[in-house]
Formats: sequence, structure tokens, C-alpha cells
Amino acid sequence: MHFSNYNEILAFIAVAKEGSFTKAAAKLGVSQSALSQTIRTLEQRLDLRLLVRTTRSVSPTEAGEHMLRTVAPRFDEIEAELAVLSERRLKPAGTIRISAGEHAALTVLQPKLTELLLQYPDIHVELIAENRMTDIVADRYDAGVRLGDQVAKDMIAVRISADLRWLVVGAPSYFARYPAPLAPQELTQHNCINMRLPTHGGIYIWDFAKDGKDLKVRVEGQLVFNNLGLRIKSALDGLGLAFLPEDQVRPYIEQGRLVSVLEDWCPVSPGYRLYYPSRRHPSSAFTLLVDALRHPG
Repeated sequence: MHFSNYNEILAFIAVAKEGSFTKAAAKLGVSQSALSQTIRTLEQRLDLRLLVRTTRSVSPTEAGEHMLRTVAPRFDEIEAELAVLSERRLKPAGTIRISAGEHAALTVLQPKLTELLLQYPDIHVELIAENRMTDIVADRYDAGVRLGDQVAKDMIAVRISADLRWLVVGAPSYFARYPAPLAPQELTQHNCINMRLPTHGGIYIWDFAKDGKDLKVRVEGQLVFNNLGLRIKSALDGLGLAFLPEDQVRPYIEQGRLVSVLEDWCPVSPGYRLYYPSRRHPSSAFTLLVDALRHPG
């Protein structure tokens, strides 16, 4: 027998447990007459008498006792499980998978996630640092991180960092051997430290801009890495020029261990955005993570 809803059974359970139509109606927030009609409809549907009504009390029949003993506990279990789900909503939990480039993972995500994870121990984050243009939907990530001008228009994007700048730097020992470039085109005459991108195994092309003019330069050199730390270390060792995030090299410039060149060709670019599909219904854990990463500016 198919029930389109189970309100009739819940009504019977309330009356049987209370032993009174009046008390059960007050508990359910319905009129006594409406409750009586609901019970009659259930008895007609089952073709069974479930309650014995007297002028003083209401008690279950043998069939009613059986239903109360076997069916009512299942509704109690359902109610308990729904309470657990509600508690999970109120107590954020779950695993969030994020794809981000190495620089963003190190400088933006990891520092900002520390406080969140300490405050909410049931939230777990899987952060995959990879320098490729990831399809977060196909690869089953909850979110990704890219520069502001690289996020697809159909995604929700949340700013999580200030604007960024990349600088061309080299060690004083390198410039003792080679003259500093005066224009980006002259980089083709220098030993440059390259970065290999996972996508199609390509080499990153250095991007410059000045006075509204964009310029891309394909450089060459003895070293190719897919790691930020190795590129910084090689530049410090005087092995070549590197194109690196300003926040990572500015301390070395101030210490005199690196020299920045072509700064007028190195404009500020949009900062990082956390992005995710617009159709995603965010969990409480994901909402908390977005708020923790959101840039105040």
C-alpha cells in the first residue's frame, strides 16, 4: 500500500501515545475534529480499527498496538537522523578540495586557513598545489584559485588577495658578468631561469606591459623548473634571471641579494580569486572557508 505522505501515521502515533485526541491535537497544532477525521481516513485506508474510543479515554487496539510497537520506532529513528543532519549544518564539517597554484597556496591559502581549521576541527581541506589550468568540475574539486583575469565568466569569483606584481630579478654576481637589460626584448640575450607548465608541457612566456602596450617574451636559459623555491634559489646563486612574484623577492632586493630590472615593464596584475561553479549550493563549511579567504579590499 502506497502512502503519498505519512501525516496520518504520525497523527495516530500522537493520539496513541497521548491517550487523548484533545492532547494530541494541541501537540500537533490541529483541531480535534480534523485529527479525528485524519484517524478515520487512516483506518479506512488500512481497513483496520486502530483506536478504541470511550468517553473517558482512547487506547490502541491490538492492530494499533502492533503499529505503535513496530512503526513508531522507525519514525523516531528518522527524526533522530534528521537531527544529526541539522547538527552537521549547525556544526560545519566535511572535506573541501581546492586546486591552486604554488604561489597562491603558499602565500594566501595556507596562512588564511590556519585560524579556520583550528576553530572548526571537523572541517578538512585538501589543497592541491599545481601550476596548471585545472578544470575543477571535471576533476571534482570544490573550488580553484586563479588570477582575476583567468577565471571563466560562468564561475562565481571571490577576491582573496591584493593585486600582484611579477619582477625580473638577478643576483649582483650575475650582473657582474652580464649587462642589465634595458628592454624586455633584450632578455633573449640572457640566461633566464624558466618555468615549465604542466599543461601540454609548455614553457611559461614572460608577460610585460607599458603605456598600454602588452609584450610577451619567450626566453631561454640553462635551467627549467616547475617549482617556485628552486627558481628563487637559482636566481640567488647567480645562475640567471628569473621572473618571480614581488612578495617573494622584495626581501632579497632590500637585502641587496637580488637586483630588480625592467620594473617599468612590470605592471600590477589582478590578484587571486577563489572560484567555483555558480550552480553549487554551498555547505556551511564551504561558506566559512570562503569568508576566511575573502580579501578585505
